[in-house]
Amino acid sequence: MTDGKPKSQNKVGWLMALPASSLIILFLIVPFLLAFWFSFTNQRLVSPNPTEFVGWSNFSDLMGVGSLTIDPKRDAEGKPVYKANGDIQYPRMRTFTRNNPDYEHLQGMREWFSIPLSNDRKWVVLAKDALFMKALTNTLLFVAIVAPIQAGLALLLALLINQKLPGINLFRTIYFMPVVISIVVVSILWRFIYDGENGLLNAILGFLSFGLFEPVDWLGNPSTALGSIMAMSIWQGVGFHMIIWLSGLQTIPGSLYEAAALEGAKRWQVFRYVTWPGLRNTAVLIMVVITMQAFALFAQVDVMTRGGPVDSTQSLVFQSVQRGYEKQDIAGGSAIAVVLFLMVLSISLIQRYMSRDRS
Repeated sequence: MTDGKPKSQNKVGWLMALPASSLIILFLIVPFLLAFWFSFTNQRLVSPNPTEFVGWSNFSDLMGVGSLTIDPKRDAEGKPVYKANGDIQYPRMRTFTRNNPDYEHLQGMREWFSIPLSNDRKWVVLAKDALFMKALTNTLLFVAIVAPIQAGLALLLALLINQKLPGINLFRTIYFMPVVISIVVVSILWRFIYDGENGLLNAILGFLSFGLFEPVDWLGNPSTALGSIMAMSIWQGVGFHMIIWLSGLQTIPGSLYEAAALEGAKRWQVFRYVTWPGLRNTAVLIMVVITMQAFALFAQVDVMTRGGPVDSTQSLVFQSVQRGYEKQDIAGGSAIAVVLFLMVLSISLIQRYMSRDRS
């Protein structure tokens, strides 16, 4: 302890960590700090105007919402007027959101969604940035569906392959194979699978239904596009999380299972009282990782749908990249990135708190 070896070893350790630390600082910390700063400015990618501090205006433009209740158009007898397709005709939103002093707080907003009420009235929710709100709801829906289903399927596969059976390593390899393939390549392959005319999925469903199934343009239909991306994402990522579950399963002492067998515990009781408590820390890791990956939805949307059709597959990351580079709105893209970071951080902390060891 007196020959200086601990100090020299510390120096060597810091020197060995320096390259990785430098890359983390350069490509993670510095970009985030810049994004945080740009989100409070009017920064554009290429602009002759100087950068100015605008405060919270970027965030208020993203998150600003309003609502109003509107009545349908009525004829001379007071009955609702109908369109050619049979839908009730309502006043155009621009009559409320443009140059209308009675609705000054709604100026510049667009319709986000509406809910029908009694007497043919409807409640309309508007947003300053309806496209961002669409991306926000799509991303939250994607996380809410993909995270639990992917975690559950991965756990089921891990339980199946955590057995000493002939050829079990082959199944582990098969289940893990989609993970090692680039998500871009997977997205291109699944785009052909989902093709509305000659896609493999339509062909299989048509064969199984003896030709009764009508082909569906899975990525061209707003009602099926996001669900199709969810199914592909679950398939692609489940193998990675299966391996993490498997590593957790293999850390549970075998003596616990032997004791449960001697006590006459059934399979569900073994899973509930032995397996699941032993997987508590693994479960926290799995849910945090899946949540972060789900919030980072981008490549699938960029390759398969470009946010369409009718903005049905917009995501926060896709919106951030599109605004920052395609529209050259660095400030707007940075504001979305900051909102996304705060959401992921909050959800991760909540997950960690709810899954803490209460003992």
